[in-house]
Amino acid sequence: MTQPLNINPQKCTGCGGCIAVCPFAALSLKGDVAVVDPELCCLCGACVKSCPFSAISLDEEPQLSVADLQDYSGVWVFAEQHDGELHESAFELLAVGRRLADIRGCLLSAIVLGQGIAECAVALSAAGADQIILADEPSLRAYESSVYADALAQLIHRYNPEIVLAAATAVGRGFFAKTAVKAQTGLTADCTVLSIDPECGLLQQTRPAFGGNIMAEIITPNHRPQMATVRPHVFKRGQAEPGRIAKVLVETLKIASPATRIIKSIHDQSSVNLAEVDIIVAGGRGLKKSDNFKLLFQLANKLGGVVAASRACVDAGWISAAHQVGQTGKTVSPKVYLAFGISGAVQHLEGMRSSDKIIAVNSDPNAPIFDVADLSITGDLFEIIPGLIAAL
Repeated sequence: MTQPLNINPQKCTGCGGCIAVCPFAALSLKGDVAVVDPELCCLCGACVKSCPFSAISLDEEPQLSVADLQDYSGVWVFAEQHDGELHESAFELLAVGRRLADIRGCLLSAIVLGQGIAECAVALSAAGADQIILADEPSLRAYESSVYADALAQLIHRYNPEIVLAAATAVGRGFFAKTAVKAQTGLTADCTVLSIDPECGLLQQTRPAFGGNIMAEIITPNHRPQMATVRPHVFKRGQAEPGRIAKVLVETLKIASPATRIIKSIHDQSSVNLAEVDIIVAGGRGLKKSDNFKLLFQLANKLGGVVAASRACVDAGWISAAHQVGQTGKTVSPKVYLAFGISGAVQHLEGMRSSDKIIAVNSDPNAPIFDVADLSITGDLFEIIPGLIAAL
């Protein structure tokens, strides 16, 4: 394999300037010439800019020509399914995919991998897909990341879609990056906003960066398809159109043998299901200690909801990580989200801002969470929660 970072021994003087600026400690001196460790080099280019003798260069990444880019068309949505039952994220992605496809003036396709998945077509048609591509193979019955990546990459090479989306679930995160490598394109992970740039027509992929302190806007100008994963529950599912009929294509693939074999599947019944509940009662640092979460559990039981928490509470050991909502936790979209003692850091807001109704209780009248709340209550949660429990 050719190393894309090149060091010309005739020009290198062994000054060590490149070694000083390399953030990955990938450079060293061998005699009087700098050498690179390809296992450590991340091709950031810092050494190229720092060399006063122009002894270091990077091979240019191969790019598609303008003519080749025009050969790609269509918006694809990977419709995740388990045992023939579609994941909620499939419908959320179809809603945003429909909007993108309409702007681009192209077909919206739903891609389903598995076995015995023909019945998925009806629901996907009603959800807005123009075309449904099924890879119905015994080897796809159980999810295995390398097998799924191989299957989707084959379909991409066969059809040349312009945009391919998947949900940032355990499945999507597990195989989508591998697919991007096989397709020789880039991938933007955990997007919270997707739009089409009106000037260049490219997919504008927005995601939180640096711990949620900034929002990065990313485009893929020179490669296709443009691939992104989307955090579940960031987008609302669209209105179904019963009776709508999409074109169904069944593809036969030559799929590589899986690297692993599933012996037995065990479903964890103790896991907290924050993603599919209508009411969430969440607590933050304002609860002061773990024992006070008992109040939230009492209130949640009265309301028929579940308890969630901010990262600060999880880091403090007050409650398990299964309850965490936020950028580094779960993204939720309940009908009602009650937040007690949560200040509203941007990382937490990214995980719950799509809730239908947000009710926030905080003693600080300037708490950022009040900016997104439908109902804001400034007061002592230790008085308000017992009052709500008594009223219920």
